[in-house]
Amino acid sequence: MNDSHYCPHTPEEIAEMLSAIGAASVEDLFAPIPTELRAKTLNIPPGMSEFETFSRMQEIAGENVQGITHFIGGGFYDHIIPSVVDHLANRSEFYTAYTPYQPECSQGTLQALFEYQTAICRLTGLDVSNASLYDGGTACAEAAMMALRVTGRNKIVLDGCVSPFSREVLKTYLFNLDVEVVEIAPLDGLLNRSLIADVLDDTVAGVLIQNPNFFGSIEDFSALANQVHSVGALLIGSVYPISLGILKSPGEIGIDIAVGDGQSLGNPLSFGGPSFGFIAAKKTFIRNMPGRIVGETVDRNGKRGFVLTLQAREQHIKRHKATSNICSNQGLCALRGLIFLSSVGKEGLAELARLNRDKAEYAKSLFAEIPGVSVLQSAVTFNEFTIVLPKNADDVVSGLLKKGIAAGVPLGQYYSGLESCMVVTVTEKRTKKKIDQLVDALKTELADVRF
Repeated sequence: MNDSHYCPHTPEEIAEMLSAIGAASVEDLFAPIPTELRAKTLNIPPGMSEFETFSRMQEIAGENVQGITHFIGGGFYDHIIPSVVDHLANRSEFYTAYTPYQPECSQGTLQALFEYQTAICRLTGLDVSNASLYDGGTACAEAAMMALRVTGRNKIVLDGCVSPFSREVLKTYLFNLDVEVVEIAPLDGLLNRSLIADVLDDTVAGVLIQNPNFFGSIEDFSALANQVHSVGALLIGSVYPISLGILKSPGEIGIDIAVGDGQSLGNPLSFGGPSFGFIAAKKTFIRNMPGRIVGETVDRNGKRGFVLTLQAREQHIKRHKATSNICSNQGLCALRGLIFLSSVGKEGLAELARLNRDKAEYAKSLFAEIPGVSVLQSAVTFNEFTIVLPKNADDVVSGLLKKGIAAGVPLGQYYSGLESCMVVTVTEKRTKKKIDQLVDALKTELADVRF
């Protein structure tokens, strides 16, 4: 098939365009790209009809491994999504809605976001919430920048037990700023409190912790909150929203700014996105919140209404006064989070959290009985926990994947010296039968190990 099939221009037209920009040939356009980085051939097939395209996509999708049971978490979780979430969120007035700049035209969207903010405040036990963020990682970064603004200081202390993904996002956000980031290496899957005491001083703007942390461990940070506040710094807590059904809320612990990823609140995994991030804080910090906040008001007739307020984005105020350049607030995903929380309710969330914990405890008891395998016991856990294997965790995960089981997250790629450790996640969707199959498969995988 000749080139004219793919190009709508004749050779004469191409030559004329090249002449206009001072290029001798099409090859000259790619001169800045090193030869070794150029594609040798694009291998673009002829065009297909809609039916042929759909059939081909199904064929390609069929090559993916099907029916894998996964015990992977690390920030994204396979939770049940009530059917009402899809039913309501898929209404056209929600999934086609854009930024509600004109409140008189957007009362439905604004009220939904207002109710979302209310739900996040009740979930976290804090006073104010914005109308959502991108995801959990950027929420951590926004909270750190918020602490820098509030205190006027230039140091962030970062617990090494915080998700490595969130830590990388935070460090990327702060890379070009005059900010020092101090990371505290974990101790047995927990915050090393003796080390953090050594770095707390009047230059610290905020301390970022995660609960439950990346190892699955749960800690009470009430004493740490007092310690952080004694030097005039803020305590930032990254939380797993489902766990708040049974754990102390950030507000009860003394956390100043709470953040997290809302994927587990009614959003599917979808290959890692989209999701939404949430942020809540004490009311005294409201003018340093990123993004936008929906407020309740009354119109001139005294009727209840909603408006965007405290819009501290560079699109609304002087750029140097902006608290953040966040644009899309993932409103549809946040709406799904609101519908999820509203449908399960307070008692339902507690029941869901207990179910996650109980199933994880059952799995932990079985792992502890496998020869050569031990469960990290330095703290209580929620639905994630760390196990230590008698061989490299990467090899174990690869072996079990061939059996149709995604067994967990190997820690060696994130923490030096933990190559034999793996984080296993058990949600309410993992049945007793599936947990038993994981344990049996792991026993078989370790059968050749000599103790």
